[in-house]
Amino acid sequence: MLRCSSQPDSCRFLQDASHARVTELPAQQMRLARMWFHCAACLAFPAALLKPKKRQIMKKSSLRSSRRGFTLIELLVVIAIIAVLIALLLPAVQAAREAARRTQCRNNLKQLGLALHNYHDVHNVFPPGGTYLAATVQPAGWSIQARLLPYIEQANLTSLMDFSKSYSVQPAVTPIRISILMCPSEINDKAYIDGAITYWPVSYAANYGEWFLWNPINGQLGTGAFGPNARTGMRDITDGTSNTLAMAEVKSFQYYLRDVGPVGNPPVPNDPAAISGLGGTLKNSGHAEWVDSRANQTGFTTTFTPNTKVPHNDSGTIRDIDWVNIREGNNAAESTYGVFTSRSFHTGTIQGLLVDGSVRGFSDNIDRGLWRAAGTRGGGEVSGEF
Repeated sequence: MLRCSSQPDSCRFLQDASHARVTELPAQQMRLARMWFHCAACLAFPAALLKPKKRQIMKKSSLRSSRRGFTLIELLVVIAIIAVLIALLLPAVQAAREAARRTQCRNNLKQLGLALHNYHDVHNVFPPGGTYLAATVQPAGWSIQARLLPYIEQANLTSLMDFSKSYSVQPAVTPIRISILMCPSEINDKAYIDGAITYWPVSYAANYGEWFLWNPINGQLGTGAFGPNARTGMRDITDGTSNTLAMAEVKSFQYYLRDVGPVGNPPVPNDPAAISGLGGTLKNSGHAEWVDSRANQTGFTTTFTPNTKVPHNDSGTIRDIDWVNIREGNNAAESTYGVFTSRSFHTGTIQGLLVDGSVRGFSDNIDRGLWRAAGTRGGGEVSGEF
């Protein structure tokens, strides 16, 4: 209880934990109480009421100051959980991206298939893998891919090209990157500089057959759908357009042995390890020039199944190689043979375009006989299902 020190009988207050009240007084004493309400003792009353509130504020401040942050162990646990989640999600993200790239790769091949058919509708034959004079040493010709440019919305680029002259004297054309000729999964999608000329690589090569490619004297072709000076058409694909390969994937900047010279009339090799022993000069510029018609640049063969490793010891480093004895146009009398394996960066498979325009995936484990049968235009094989 608080009392006014100046008027002990006039102002009487009662206070408990939550409030204070004035006791019942006679009217005259009530008036006196009102007169003395602002006295020092009365002014002390509201201050007294504020004391618990101050203690409450101090209590809350104390609680806030007592709160703590993460401990090191808690932080490490959170980091570990995040790392596990990333480890679980990353393969799924990579798989989704690869699936998208594979789909784009298929679309590229489908566009090339349509271009081949449109070219055939206009010329009644498929484009040649270069044009060469018989029994003459001469530069490489223009590739099949180059001749398809007007049919893949590259008419402006075509207008810069003069097919009557070598591409080597047309430096405005050779370095152009053509997106439809590049697989999205290709890691070497970059320019190739050869002396004063810059080229751009290619991911889709034409089917030049099994092993034998061309005889420069009599013009004999290999067993594939395309070749030097070839004028093959739908009528020549007697194995069926749905059973014959037109194009397949290859890797850019492929290592290969070349220009060992004449090899007689050798049988089709069956052992990849034996190819290195055939000799030649090692280069790493295979499939690096989309304008070049030679098989080491824009062709493939079905000697070995997709993604077969053909080992070659390069001063202690094992290279996966291709091989050609004489590049087309470099010899006036000797035939050309080659091993140009279809390869891709798609795990376990390559994409292949059939002559009918359809695109199929071919497993690394496909039977060799079936794969070779798919590479012939008129071998008479019963290929069945790929």
